[in-house]
Amino acid sequence: MYSTGPNPSYVAAGDFNNDTRLDIVVANSGSDTVSVLLGYGNGSFANQTTYPTGLYPYSIAVGDFNNDTRLDIVVGKYSGNNISVLLGHGNGSFANHMTYSTGENPRSVAVGDFNNDTRLDIVVANEYNNTVSVLLGYGNGSFKNQMRYSTGARPYFIAVSDFNNDTRLDIVVVNSLGNTISILLGYGNGSFENQKTYQAGSAPYSVAIGDFNDDTRLDIVVANYGGDTVSVFFGFGDGFFASGQQYSTGSFPSSVAVGDFDNNNRLDIVVTNWLGDTISVLLGYGNGSFANQMTYPIGYVPDSVAVGDFNNDTRLDIVVANNKNNTVSVLLRYDKGALAKEITLASSDGFRLRSFVVFDFNNDTLLDMGIANYGTNNIGIILGHRNGTFEKQMHFSTGFNSHPSSIAIGDFNTDNKADIAVANHGTKNVGLFLGKEDGTFESLESGDYVYDFAPFFIAAGDFNNDGRSEIVVAYDDIDNVDVLVAYDAGSFVMQTIHSTGRAPICVAVGDFDNDTRLDIVIANYYDDTISVLLGYGNGSFANQKTYRTGSYPQFVAVSDFNNDTRLDIVVANQLDNTVSILLGYGNGFFADQMTYPTGDNPKFVAMGDFNNDTRLDIVVSNGNNNTVSILLGYGNGSFTNQTTYSTGSNPSSVAVGDFNNDTRSDIVVANTNNNTVSVLLGYGNGSFTNQMTYSTGSNPSSVGVGDFDNDTRLDIVVANVDDNT
Repeated sequence: MYSTGPNPSYVAAGDFNNDTRLDIVVANSGSDTVSVLLGYGNGSFANQTTYPTGLYPYSIAVGDFNNDTRLDIVVGKYSGNNISVLLGHGNGSFANHMTYSTGENPRSVAVGDFNNDTRLDIVVANEYNNTVSVLLGYGNGSFKNQMRYSTGARPYFIAVSDFNNDTRLDIVVVNSLGNTISILLGYGNGSFENQKTYQAGSAPYSVAIGDFNDDTRLDIVVANYGGDTVSVFFGFGDGFFASGQQYSTGSFPSSVAVGDFDNNNRLDIVVTNWLGDTISVLLGYGNGSFANQMTYPIGYVPDSVAVGDFNNDTRLDIVVANNKNNTVSVLLRYDKGALAKEITLASSDGFRLRSFVVFDFNNDTLLDMGIANYGTNNIGIILGHRNGTFEKQMHFSTGFNSHPSSIAIGDFNTDNKADIAVANHGTKNVGLFLGKEDGTFESLESGDYVYDFAPFFIAAGDFNNDGRSEIVVAYDDIDNVDVLVAYDAGSFVMQTIHSTGRAPICVAVGDFDNDTRLDIVIANYYDDTISVLLGYGNGSFANQKTYRTGSYPQFVAVSDFNNDTRLDIVVANQLDNTVSILLGYGNGFFADQMTYPTGDNPKFVAMGDFNNDTRLDIVVSNGNNNTVSILLGYGNGSFTNQTTYSTGSNPSSVAVGDFNNDTRSDIVVANTNNNTVSVLLGYGNGSFTNQMTYSTGSNPSSVGVGDFDNDTRLDIVVANVDDNT
């Protein structure tokens, strides 16, 4: 979202600074201004610049009124009985407004050349005297006095096109009180025939034009505010229309626009739903019929919608003016920094999701999901389809009162199929599920391993170089980790116990001494240390070596921060609001920590190259002050001071990916307390756009990234704890 002035009532798009990138202009009815937001061409926008308009600007149209190849703006002012024209300088700025008289309460404005003199003219819908005003342009930015034509009762919105194929522009008006539309056919000299009317739905508020049935004749779509529908009128090509066909929308549809949103060369419809704070998209079949609406959450009281390609990816995007929270929302289509649609996957009888993994379980080259359902004592497998949708969740029991809390993937029986290990917090054991070719699993009853303490975190890796995955487990209330070594058909020898510090809370795996054998690092929450356990390659480990961290280390990760081909460690320290960097010597030992300040309560760390210098950088989610911290790496193991960016409330999990295919790393964050994810698009220089937020389920706890529909565009998956999706 981007800030505007008070009560934005209308939005339009155009290139106001001649940089080939679309910009936005918004009418702010609460402050008697328009806001201009210049576009960067990547789907983000500069902060607004405002220009006075006069009393109560309500609608906007864009055109070049003085033939200088620079776009100008015309504003319909509802309370002033006039319009304002702001001539553009071509650099994104505008001259002071000039006013022209209209009828009473001009509600809507449109532009076109009505007298075929190659100069743009203006037409205005005058709500309270049931007319339209036509102002013919001189081509120098000034206009003749109005001529008026009768309409139906309370004309509310107006649009312009050639409905009878005579190369002369015509007018369509929606009449909100009479529940009709009026068609005024143009003579081509600036005058118009008397209206022809057609019955619409209840309280028509907005109209748009397009060819919905591919017969090369223009059709009309009307948003019926009082009926929660749109009406589609098919044109005969002679200025006459068939009766309207209705399709359901959300509550109180207030504005409608047209575009091809799925790139199938068939026109679709988008509608703002004033009461429901959503938009509805109705995809067209190309024969005049439409699919059922898909809804997307928007800001508070969406009043106006416009369409354009704001990130130059040849796909249409949507911009919405949100009247009551003084913003515009930009929805980028598919792969340019935004999700096309949130898909919520109910866990059926699953409850209190605690952990999830992403993998291709059935070898169809499509990503699937595995979920630990803590509340219903099972794991769930959700197989993915090529279009980004998923099958209904399959459940596999983990046992009565098992309460699975963590899930890991490995090949435990060397059959080249993914198996699953589950930490069952309630029954204090680890459960094993051997994978089959079709994405289903067989529970290995004899492979349940019971402990004295409750496991809460599990990871997998090949610690003894036998080509089979082993398991490492961390527990509540005990200061060690266990390693289970596979020996036959997915079975494991009894655990080997390895001491750690107090309250091991997080574990990561890597080869810290460059012997091609996997080692383990554990964050010890109450000791303010990490433990490093070097692997012998046979499934056993040397005694721990401990290293000091900050206070209450709660997350640990591994990477190479100084480009010496030796793994280093990063730790998030909850209480003193720092991250610790421990550089590895490549022999299993580490330098003393270097600490860097973060925000309040750093919870999660991810890595990426955010400024395209081939050096790893760090992003940290700060749970208590609703930010992420970016620490840019110098490539020698040291980092710049943090730069922070706002997120939603209580950000927890964070992931990195290129969501807009511009070869620059972006960030997605799960905001636990306000049920959203935030996407921050990277500029490639270490800085990021303001967040774009997308609704999730209740209490999103973990976020992951993958291409779930095989369209080469990254998608996002979120685990929602409280509503089991």
